[in-house]
Amino acid sequence: MEKRKTKAYDAVVIGAGNGGLTSAIRILQGGFSCLLLEKHNLPGGFATSFKRGRFEFEASLHELNDFGSPEEPGDIRTLFRSLGVEDKIDWVRIPEAYHLITTDKKYDCRMPFGIDAFIDKMEEYVPGSRRSMTDFFALCNEVRDAQTYSSSVNGNTDSEYLKKNFPNFIKAGSYSVNEVLEALKMPPAARDILNAYWCYLGVDCDRMSFLHYGSMVIRYITRDAWMPKMRSHEISLALDTRIRELGGDIWYNSPVTKIHADGPGKITGVELADGTVIPTHHVIANCSPHVVFGKLMDKNAVTEPMVRATNARTFAGRGFSLFLGLNKSAEELGIQSHNYFIYDTADTVKQYDLMRKVNTNHVQATVCLNNAYPECSPKGTCMMYFTTMFMSDDWGNVSETDYFHAKDRVADDMIRVFERETGCKIRDAIEEIAVASPTTYARYCGHPQGVIYGYETAEWDSLMPRMMMMKEDAQLFPNLRFAGGWAMRSSGFSSAYVSGDLSGRQTVGDLKKEVR
Repeated sequence: MEKRKTKAYDAVVIGAGNGGLTSAIRILQGGFSCLLLEKHNLPGGFATSFKRGRFEFEASLHELNDFGSPEEPGDIRTLFRSLGVEDKIDWVRIPEAYHLITTDKKYDCRMPFGIDAFIDKMEEYVPGSRRSMTDFFALCNEVRDAQTYSSSVNGNTDSEYLKKNFPNFIKAGSYSVNEVLEALKMPPAARDILNAYWCYLGVDCDRMSFLHYGSMVIRYITRDAWMPKMRSHEISLALDTRIRELGGDIWYNSPVTKIHADGPGKITGVELADGTVIPTHHVIANCSPHVVFGKLMDKNAVTEPMVRATNARTFAGRGFSLFLGLNKSAEELGIQSHNYFIYDTADTVKQYDLMRKVNTNHVQATVCLNNAYPECSPKGTCMMYFTTMFMSDDWGNVSETDYFHAKDRVADDMIRVFERETGCKIRDAIEEIAVASPTTYARYCGHPQGVIYGYETAEWDSLMPRMMMMKEDAQLFPNLRFAGGWAMRSSGFSSAYVSGDLSGRQTVGDLKKEVR
C-alpha cells in the first residue's frame, strides 16, 4: 500500500461519528484547516442505516431530543442551523413521548409530549402527583438553563455565577434521581412512570445524577422528539457535505494507527495504517480514551495522570439490537406506539442488575418508525428495531461455538416478550431479520467490549463533575480533545453533537491563541 501525499493541517479529527463530524465543521468555520479521518467507507459511526431486502433500517437512533420545531427550535435544531445543515435534512415529529410496559403487570402507560399534557396524564395515572410533577419540571428548567450557560462559555464555567443564578442546580448536583424525587414528595408510582427514560442513559436511578436525567427529560418533553425521514444517515451525509462546502478534507478507509508526539502535550502528527503521516499539532478524537492512550499514543507521551483518569472510569452499556422487516402494516399488526419501553420491573436498580447477564436481560426499547413516518417502508409493511444493553462484559464469556446461538436466543426472547406484553403477533410476519451483538458493535466502531454509551455517568463521574472538570481534562494532554459518546456529555445523539460542538470551538480557541 502506497503512502499518500499530504500536507499539514491545523487540526485532525479522528472518527467521523456525530461528534467528529460536528467538531470538524466548527474548526473550519473558525477559519482553520481540518482533515477528518474515518476507518470505514461512510460517515456516521452508529449514525447510519443499512438495507436488507426491501427495508432500510435505522442502525441506532430512536428519537432525537431537544430539537424542536422551526418556530420554537431546541438547542440541537439551533446548533444544526449554526452548522449550516438544518435545511439539508427532512424531519418528522415523533407523535408521543413513550409507552411504558412492565412485565410484572404493574404499568401500561402512554405518555405525551408537553409539560401540561404530561402532568395531566400523570395525574390521571397517579392521582395526587400534580404538585410534585410541577415542582419537578420547574427544577428541570433551571438545570437546562444552567447547562446552556455552561455551553455558551465553552466550558469556562464561573462557579460563583452558577451559585447566584442557578442555586437549585447546585443543590441538586450531588443527589441522585430518586433522592430528588423523594425530596419533591413524588408518589412512588409517579416516580416509576417518570423514570422510564432511564435506559437512554444506562444508569439506575439510585446512582444516576439528577442533573443528567432532569436535563434529558425536560428536553424531550418540552421540545418533542424528531427523526430524519431518511434515518440518521441523512444527518451524517449532511454533515459530510457541509465539511466539503467549507473546504475541509475527509478521508474514508483511513484507519489511524498512531498519534505522534514528542512528549506530553507536544503532538506532531497522525499516522495511518498505510504509513502516511499527516503533520498537525491539534487532534480531536471521536473514540475512546482507552483506545487513544492504550493504542494510538507513543508510550513516552502517556503520563500517569492520563492512565489514572482513564482507568478510573467504568464502561457503560454494551449494545444489542434486533431489526425486523415485517410484511404487514403496523395497523394490521396492532402496533400502536412509536417508542415502547418494556421492562421486567419499574425498579431501575433491579433492572440494571438483571442486565448484567446475557440470560437474565429482558429489557427492550423498541421502535416502530412507521407510527411516526408511515412511508418509511413499502406499503403494507413496517419496520421494528429492538435495543437493549448489557451492563457488564458478559458477552465476553460466550464461547465462539455458542455465539450465534446466544444471539438467536436473545433475539427470540425480545420477540416473545413484545408479543406477550403488547398482544401484537409479529413473528409470523417477519420477512427480514438482522441481529447486532456487543461483538458486532466492537467490530464496527472499534469500541471496547461493544460499549455504545461511553463511560458510565454515575456518582463521581456524572454530568456536573464533568462540566466542572473540563479545563482539567483538557490539560491532561494539551491540544488533544475528545468528542462523541466518550466525551464530557456522554451517551446519545444530542450529547454527541453538543460535545463535538464544544470540542471544536475549544480547539479553535487554542489555535487562535497560537496565532496571537
